[in-house]
Amino acid sequence: MALDRADFYDAELARHNRHLRVAANVGRVDRVLDIGCGAGQTTREAARAATEGDAVGVDTSAEMLEIARRRSAAEGLRNVAFEQGDAQFHAFPTASFDLCISRFGVMFFADPAAAFANIGRAMRPGARLAWMVWQSRERNDWSGAIRQALAPATPVSAGAPNPFSLGEPAIATDLLHAAGFTSVDFVDVREPVFYGSDVDAAFDALSSLYLVTDALAQTNEPPDKPRQRLRDLLEEHMTAEGVFFDSRAWIITARRAEG
Repeated sequence: MALDRADFYDAELARHNRHLRVAANVGRVDRVLDIGCGAGQTTREAARAATEGDAVGVDTSAEMLEIARRRSAAEGLRNVAFEQGDAQFHAFPTASFDLCISRFGVMFFADPAAAFANIGRAMRPGARLAWMVWQSRERNDWSGAIRQALAPATPVSAGAPNPFSLGEPAIATDLLHAAGFTSVDFVDVREPVFYGSDVDAAFDALSSLYLVTDALAQTNEPPDKPRQRLRDLLEEHMTAEGVFFDSRAWIITARRAEG
């Protein structure tokens, strides 16, 4: 059985999440900002660590934020809050946060320079950030292989979300420096993404993702043909633990400049 969308993303990125948690190293009194928090797994983890601080998750999806609030309430967390908004424009309190985290939530801004500057203004002098982003498309089998199976030799739609926009360290470094961050560093993370316990579950989960719907929209083939190729690809990636694809990510760390 396929997971719902919130559980799917958390399961997909479970192995990555461990690396981000270590890099973030949330302190007991930290005030944490989580960008692109989705259903709030990383925000809740931060809140549990910041026992005398708090955590604020921001996302554009009202649906995901409602799930985040329900799950936080079920856990009895009192030091966590969720706000709907685009971090590029959101009115964050100035110089308020000690740490900014993000699990694959900062690659989609229409104007990343404006977004990073807005986030920077919300951070206290000396505050830290720990962000996880995808490396280049070529290093992420889950994207290239799936699109090749569905719509070989067809381009990604113009204006489509680009999860690899920060895959080149020089680009991310320049943006962060311009936003007032220093000591920018990158750690290579190579972990597989998980798509389901079996081929049927993985196929059902992937069928609703933009990666698949966009690729299908770009081909003139009858839909049964690319869908069968996707099933065949998932069969090739089936392991004893489920369907996995290779991936490569960066953990980006940096500090807000002092003064």
